[in-house]
Amino acid sequence: MHKFLRAIGFSDLKKDELENIFQKILENPTTRRAATDSEGNEFVEITKEFGDFFGISLRGVYRNENVFEVEYYYPFLCGKTISTTEAAEVEKHAEKESYAGICDEIRIGVTLIFYLQNVTDYLAVRKNKGYKHLADGVVLGALSTEGKVLLPVNKAENKVRSQKEKRSERNEMIAAARDGDEDALENLTLEDIDMYSLLSRRISHEDILSIVDSYFMPHGIESDQYAILGEITDFSLLQNCLTGENVYCLEITCNDLPFSVCIHEKDLLGEPEIGRRFKGNIWLQGSIRYES
Repeated sequence: MHKFLRAIGFSDLKKDELENIFQKILENPTTRRAATDSEGNEFVEITKEFGDFFGISLRGVYRNENVFEVEYYYPFLCGKTISTTEAAEVEKHAEKESYAGICDEIRIGVTLIFYLQNVTDYLAVRKNKGYKHLADGVVLGALSTEGKVLLPVNKAENKVRSQKEKRSERNEMIAAARDGDEDALENLTLEDIDMYSLLSRRISHEDILSIVDSYFMPHGIESDQYAILGEITDFSLLQNCLTGENVYCLEITCNDLPFSVCIHEKDLLGEPEIGRRFKGNIWLQGSIRYES
């Protein structure tokens, strides 16, 4: 059973029940798409939404007499807005016909790796050597099986503006350093030393979550799973139309990176409100918007 099925409202499934769900998806899918995979075979993706923007996707091939053979499946959440416009590369996973999206996102300070949702779109454009430049951006969505709601950090309005300006300047320096600017690299090093010194003094008498407003960092051994802390900018309580279970869909801004997170109502500790913060572990997915 997929670990993140519970995030979309399937918290207590048995294997025979999962087979019945697969049959429902095949009989009444939301979308059905096909493309040619990396080995020249037909690749088919059949999805069904069980609520607004979330559902299950089946991937496989059609065998004799139009019998669909499921090679694997995964639960998904489609994001609502473009999260990043950085150029995204795509790499195939070793064990099956699934793919990871990769992009250098300056705002979070790490290479952003996500599970690619729209594989058929990628397979359709990948023969074009300039396919990376055909993309308008990446829409990110994430699933979570554990999270909690934290109170916001109390900050004055002028301090918020000042921090935004400083982040913007730092991002420009990171971009310059990435392009080989030695002065920018030296300034970043000095900034990091000063920041470390300041945090060392504050941590002795302040709570870490009142110092750190937001973070986005790798979690565990899976390359597309992260531990995050970000501000809730919007939220909604949705219902899985098959099981009747409730899930929260949270709009999160983390290190200025906006994306959606879906979590089971029972797995979220606390009451979400706009302005509060979400802290949890996520499986990051994404869809690359290619120009039509």
